[in-house]
Amino acid sequence: MVKKTFATIALAVLAVLAVPAAANAAGYVPADDVVVSGTIAPGATVAVAFTDGAFTPGESVSFAVTGSGTATLSAVKAATVSLTKSATSAGAASVNVALPADATGTYTTTATGLTSGTVGTAAITLPTADAGAGSSATDGGLASTGYDAPMLAIWAAAGALLLGVALMVVLTVVRRQRANA
Repeated sequence: MVKKTFATIALAVLAVLAVPAAANAAGYVPADDVVVSGTIAPGATVAVAFTDGAFTPGESVSFAVTGSGTATLSAVKAATVSLTKSATSAGAASVNVALPADATGTYTTTATGLTSGTVGTAAITLPTADAGAGSSATDGGLASTGYDAPMLAIWAAAGALLLGVALMVVLTVVRRQRANA
């Protein structure tokens, strides 16, 4: 009975820890490899560049921009636009995003490598009219509401908790068997 209980607990722990691996199957471009340059303002053109090694060299990269209003992506103008370009021999790719004159909110540029499946995103957020320059949580801007703990620490804590529960179950079963013997 102890072996069955232990095997069940071990399978449960493995199932919990193995599920997140499926979400990591696609490649993602790290935020450090995405460069947004230019003045972020209504009517301005912003360059979004994915640095060397972001994509497979020479592969076709599909760009898409979504946001409120009508954005222009290199030469295409629509509410949600897409364009396909080739990555350089070093794996870099870039696109120019022309923001509309009445642009507000956030425009998200997504680049997807059509061969590698690698996905990179860049958010172009226009400041609100009343935000002023340099708005942050310390000077009256919005406070951070996310949780910034590293995922490894969270999974380690969850694993330690599950191992503790498993130990308690095993000790309880052993104690009952000794009491009945």
